[in-house]
Amino acid sequence: MLSLLKARKIVDQAIWRARELGINISVAVCDNTGRLIALNQMDRSRGWEADRCSIGKAVAAAVSGLPSDRLMERIQRHGLRPISYVVPPRGQRGGLPVFQRGVVQGGVASVEPLQQSRTRSAQEPASRRSRKR
Repeated sequence: MLSLLKARKIVDQAIWRARELGINISVAVCDNTGRLIALNQMDRSRGWEADRCSIGKAVAAAVSGLPSDRLMERIQRHGLRPISYVVPPRGQRGGLPVFQRGVVQGGVASVEPLQQSRTRSAQEPASRRSRKR
């Protein structure tokens, strides 16, 4: 079972990594049924869309046992379950299942608000942008 203490440790690690990268995120952790355990938004992370997306991606990863971008693959292979109607977005990258002893305990996802990532991209030197391609 994914406890609140374990969920907080996951959130703390995600926030630590985001600070290291110089970004602000919303991070969500849920149990294996998709029930939200922890949700944190960094101080300069704005927008309910980021919260909603992080929840949706965490739920997708938890209920499928796969990275969130593979949710639709799981649905096509095994059919729909009521829990499969997750908070949007469905099938986007960013959510990962949380395993303990080989068993899915939940899911985690973090999202950087779209406006913030666009601003960073616009400020990034052209030489760095061309290397990413």
